[in-house]
Amino acid sequence: MNLDARRYADATQRNRQPILEVLQRILPPEGNILEIASGTGQHAVFFAAELVSHHWYPSDPDPLLRDSIQAWRNHNPRENLHPPLDIDATTSCWSIEKEKISLNAIANINMIHIAPWQACLGLMAGANRLLSAGGILYLYGPYKRNGQHTAPSNELFDRSLRNRNSQWGVRNLEDVVAVAELAGLELQEVVTMPANNLSLIFQKQEFKAD
Repeated sequence: MNLDARRYADATQRNRQPILEVLQRILPPEGNILEIASGTGQHAVFFAAELVSHHWYPSDPDPLLRDSIQAWRNHNPRENLHPPLDIDATTSCWSIEKEKISLNAIANINMIHIAPWQACLGLMAGANRLLSAGGILYLYGPYKRNGQHTAPSNELFDRSLRNRNSQWGVRNLEDVVAVAELAGLELQEVVTMPANNLSLIFQKQEFKAD
């Protein structure tokens, strides 16, 4: 893999440390973490290097981004950073399910607003299938609260997203939480992050028979 395949996202360099600090606090001491929509791969190599007791499984449905993830992985080889998986969150069965890997957490950064709503629904369904009781779903990105933008910049961003694709846009936090609850995921915490973003921490609940 040619290192020129590495892609860069400026936002990743800015948000990776604040996200890491949240992950270090909420994740179990060790385990397997699946990242859905890993994008360039910059987050994957950074988090794998910092979370050395965890195995990080990056993924993306875009083959060019998977090439970028692999190029970053080649540039920053670590035993706990695995090859990128081809996973589309909207599908009913993800490739990692065939590997029978027990997941302690799923991370999803800056996807829900740059994807159709179906991607959010698929993400929650996948977390329901793959996470064991007590497992963590971590989301990061901009959200509206009670139908209102939290900052003028988010409103402008939302408008630009919808102009690019009518199925995209900054989501209502309450809508995301409602979908998560239907998938057996309970919101544990909302953390205010830099640049008017939020971290949402959900936990898979134990099934209780009636």
